[in-house]
Amino acid sequence: MADRSTIYEVARRSGVSTATVSRVMADGKGFSPATRERVRAIAAELGWVPSGPARGLASRRSGIVGLLFPDLGRSGEAEEESPLYIDQVIRGAERAATAVGDAVLIAATQCASGRELAFSVAGKVDGLVVMARSVSDEDIDALARSVPVVVLANNRVRSGLDFVGADNRSGARDVTGHLITEHGIRDLAFLGGPSESPDSQDRFAGFCDALALAGLPVPGAPAADGAFTEAGGDQAARAMLAERVPRAIVCGNDEMAIGALGALRSARLRVPADVVVTGFDDIAATRHVRPALTTVHQPMRELGERAVQVLLGRLSEPAGPPFTVVLPTEVVIRGSCGCRAPGSRRQA
Repeated sequence: MADRSTIYEVARRSGVSTATVSRVMADGKGFSPATRERVRAIAAELGWVPSGPARGLASRRSGIVGLLFPDLGRSGEAEEESPLYIDQVIRGAERAATAVGDAVLIAATQCASGRELAFSVAGKVDGLVVMARSVSDEDIDALARSVPVVVLANNRVRSGLDFVGADNRSGARDVTGHLITEHGIRDLAFLGGPSESPDSQDRFAGFCDALALAGLPVPGAPAADGAFTEAGGDQAARAMLAERVPRAIVCGNDEMAIGALGALRSARLRVPADVVVTGFDDIAATRHVRPALTTVHQPMRELGERAVQVLLGRLSEPAGPPFTVVLPTEVVIRGSCGCRAPGSRRQA
């Protein structure tokens, strides 16, 4: 972690006193809105956040770790729900923190206010776990100049930061390969998540790997974007079916797959007889939809747990080399692909 900027540098660059900087960062009074914006912008640029009450004592910690995750709702629409796996990640993070007597401060970043919230949280915790798409890569770099940061599910951030993620590419390659080799399917479409999502990118890459290995044409992009939500999966599948009906729809997550099942029912297409559907994540609902969903299991709680454990290790050893933890995924065979042996797992 690079040397931290100081309040004196922020004050010098802002043209105000250190007392004013302190009042601005504490949401105090006695300064103009323009001064507030200038000070906060320079603090963010320098990656400086005010110390928590205990951080000034070199031998003590606040006993709080932060977890930033993206609020994926769009314009407040109720049907645009966040991925259900986030809940499991949070549970795992809380379990790891509780085991050592720490607390977790969680924050959902949203729109323009997300950046300000991220830096505010950084000033109250000993370190941060930052999930993909919570803040920009540039802001992650700035945060890492102030507190230890573990990046979760975003391996595209600069090297030198601790990283925890799942083997998305192998999981998608293996479930796609299962459809090709075990079921003889040659016409497959990939329903992706947001284009900026590292998870969606890796899962699409795995899909393409399987097609290439089988000598099938490799598309340049997913057939549709379902935004990682059930509503988005339903809408994307309906649009896809209006143009063509593929033999298999490989979905970038389970929520989109569940939405696609609804779209297929509305189109009076049978799963798996007419169209095969697969998901990714292995959320609880995949066992209860009909037919039960063939998917890729990723250890969602363990992701959160390991990320906090890595962060706690970094707090104990600030100068150590960066950690990279990639957890395995497993294909879970159920009825939506046409198999008769539901629930069996094959590790990717």
